[in-house]
Amino acid sequence: MYHKIVWPALLAGWSLFFAEAQSLRNPLDFPASLSGNFGELRANHLHSGIDFKTQGVEGKSVHAVRDGYVCRIAVSPWGYGNVIYLAHPEDSLMTVYAHLQRFSGTIAAWVTERQYEAERFAIDLTLEPEQFPVKRGNVIGLSGNSGSSGGPHLHFEVRDLLTDEPLDPLPFFKEQIKDSRPPGVRAVMAHPVEGWGVVNASSRKQQWTPVLRHDGATVLNEQIKAWGKIGFSIQANDYMSGTTNVYGVRELSLFVDGEEIFHSLIDRFSFDETRCLNAWVDYETWRKQQAFFMKTFVEPGNRLRFITGKNRGFLTIDEPRVYHLVFLLTDACGNSETFAMEVIGEEQAIPLPDKQGTTPFFRQEDSRFGEKGIRLLIPEKSLYSHLDFSYASREDTTFFSDVHRLHDRPVPLHHPAHLSLFLLRDGLTEKRQYGIISLRNGRSSWVGGTWRESWLEADIRELGLEYAITADTVAPKITPVNPAQWVRNETITFRLTDNLSGVDSYRGTIDGHYVLFEMDGKKSLIRYTFDPHRLSRGKHVLSLTVKDACGNVARYEKTFVN
Repeated sequence: MYHKIVWPALLAGWSLFFAEAQSLRNPLDFPASLSGNFGELRANHLHSGIDFKTQGVEGKSVHAVRDGYVCRIAVSPWGYGNVIYLAHPEDSLMTVYAHLQRFSGTIAAWVTERQYEAERFAIDLTLEPEQFPVKRGNVIGLSGNSGSSGGPHLHFEVRDLLTDEPLDPLPFFKEQIKDSRPPGVRAVMAHPVEGWGVVNASSRKQQWTPVLRHDGATVLNEQIKAWGKIGFSIQANDYMSGTTNVYGVRELSLFVDGEEIFHSLIDRFSFDETRCLNAWVDYETWRKQQAFFMKTFVEPGNRLRFITGKNRGFLTIDEPRVYHLVFLLTDACGNSETFAMEVIGEEQAIPLPDKQGTTPFFRQEDSRFGEKGIRLLIPEKSLYSHLDFSYASREDTTFFSDVHRLHDRPVPLHHPAHLSLFLLRDGLTEKRQYGIISLRNGRSSWVGGTWRESWLEADIRELGLEYAITADTVAPKITPVNPAQWVRNETITFRLTDNLSGVDSYRGTIDGHYVLFEMDGKKSLIRYTFDPHRLSRGKHVLSLTVKDACGNVARYEKTFVN
């Protein structure tokens, strides 16, 4: 029965052979250990690299893994932070080193010059091959925690140089990273197709948690009776030897009575499809439980290339018998685990869907909706499947509009939808101070928007929230951090915060000349380190101007002697 199960793992053989022929140097000076693997499920995207542990600290030397040249450098308070890209034309590869603390000496000096020329911290630079050639093993920077990193580590990527598509880097390090632990299933969910399927007399999706039997097998104790068209999803993790970290599952198959009906193998993808992750997982469960369930069926709008499914992965239960399901999970080192479950085919009445008060939205065409005080346009192919859209509104005098609920559950959008809300009360001269916010469980997030003749317009990426108009009339707050130590430490530090729309820009000068304040977005800190080539000894006047997204301005000025 299970002889077909081993076949999907062989389909990756060509990529493993390709990687073996191009093994890469460890980018660090100590044995490689990972805190994250390729293709892990993240908020609105797939993880595009692997995360090397750096022994819990910053400042470890980062080496070029192969001969090549620096082709791109970027600096940002968010995202990849300090990141360097190396091209390896002979191999048609690119490697990426992100969240660095700093670049190596000559590269760092060159980047600083470009930042001063542009008079901004965040910068994205493209380089020519002759500017910074590198040899395998050259130090290109120090590991760090910059950008949106959640802790010290090196985010490392391998990309196809021609397409810029990320590839799984792990096969390139298969001699350096050993693993003998297989993945494992944590939970399983059944998804009856509305109007076409039923599970245990209900048309709602249902979730079960397997248990570990005394013989070591993972089993379900619950009895599952179903009829009609059903999809399944699982919550699963991968594990690696010598660590307690959990990782994403690289390969997943579902077999029904020995026949494969679904297969996924995350060995490469493109950045323009990564948001389709939201079609692959059960988005509502992720939003409400912060748990990723991978569907073993394919939504109509799911364009992830590494997913295939017979009959789109749905199981049609139309016989009164036992259906045998086997999930097969495999990692990059060939470790695999199976999870078997039974579904009893039992004819049951399939409830008709209640569509009263809803508006049908179709993914292949523009969807428009309008009621008092609201207009909504969802462009074609923004939805991943058909949606019976529900709407409600309520009055709330704390806002400048009614509060509009767009649908009764979370629904992701692949492309932004255009939302317009009517301004009920207009008391501000500066219209840019108005903004749309989203409301979820009593917490608000700034969306922003543009004012047009008593309407505020903005793009949104999710349904299932409430939206309303508010205003930000308060300037950002500038807080000096340990100013008495600035001169002694030769570093000037501020904390920049804003009440609502967020800090949009800042500019620092000393004696009227631009100075480079580096920004740590996670900590809301900016720092200027004294530069002896640009700052002479003596008395100086420091000035700092900070703006939020609504144009509110805060200023700070101080005289100091260094």
